[in-house]
Amino acid sequence: MTDRSEPPPVPPAPDEGDGSPPAPSILSLEGRAVPALYLIGWVGSILGLGIVVVSLLSTSSSASGWIFLAGLALLGIGLVAAAGSQAVERGRRPDLAYRGPAPVLVFAAVVAIVLLVVVVVLAPLSVLGLDAGSPLATTLELALTALVYVALIRLLVVGPGALSWADMGLRHPAAIALRDLLLGAALGVPVLLVTLLLGGLLSRVVEPGPSVLPAFGNAAGLLLNLASAAIIAPIGEELFFRGFATTAWSRSIGAWPAIARGAAFFAAAHVLTLMDASFGAGVQHAAYAFITLMPVGLALGWVFLSRRSLYAAIGLHAAFNGLQILALFAFASGAAT
Repeated sequence: MTDRSEPPPVPPAPDEGDGSPPAPSILSLEGRAVPALYLIGWVGSILGLGIVVVSLLSTSSSASGWIFLAGLALLGIGLVAAAGSQAVERGRRPDLAYRGPAPVLVFAAVVAIVLLVVVVVLAPLSVLGLDAGSPLATTLELALTALVYVALIRLLVVGPGALSWADMGLRHPAAIALRDLLLGAALGVPVLLVTLLLGGLLSRVVEPGPSVLPAFGNAAGLLLNLASAAIIAPIGEELFFRGFATTAWSRSIGAWPAIARGAAFFAAAHVLTLMDASFGAGVQHAAYAFITLMPVGLALGWVFLSRRSLYAAIGLHAAFNGLQILALFAFASGAAT
């Protein structure tokens, strides 16, 4: 006989897992840590992209430029808000190995903001006489891009605590940093030889694209191109593609898949800058660039994760680009004489 003074049995509590909140629906504000930021991300991104498309289709040349800038600004705000909202949401998930915004989403924000900043900064300089296709303009554009990389990583990744600068390979003392730079630069030589061999074989079936760097023609142009390709671009791109993206993915999917994904991401990002009037030629140029960039992308990911040093990746990238610039200058000088 049961003692009626005893309380009824309590059913077992549902499994609460690791204590992380359930992931809210992608189209719902309910359960969001910062619903306003999430809403701004969606609305700003969709409206901004729509305005950009409308500006490109507009027949009014006087108004389309301002519409384009307004769309870019709104798109940039939306993408940054979306990445910030994602950083906050993932920061509440202790079950995740990497608790920050997706690298692809942050890169989309970088593209929108870089386009906006470059137009705003370089357009007045063009009116004052700066040639948009000159080495100086390219150097300024790459410097602005590197600054945007640093700013968004600081805001969206380091600020919320997803990764620290040390996590991204910037923790070594000066002596070790210099050693890693030189080690990376030494590796740049065999990687460049492999790339040239692959490019030579590939050029038999696929048409290579033109150089993305402007013609330099003199010593000043050579120095500017070296500053662009061997200093500014390696620092900004390695911080983003290896320090941030490859580190984030290595925590989520493992080292080798992260190296492969980072290399493909790196190559695809460079293909975005290739344009051609002919669709067929554009596809060939894009395919050639993507395939020939994969070896250096893989090497950069490997040396970064094996050394846990961003300096080694920067050294390799700098040597890879710098040697090509010097070779092109020597070839052009020899052809001129």
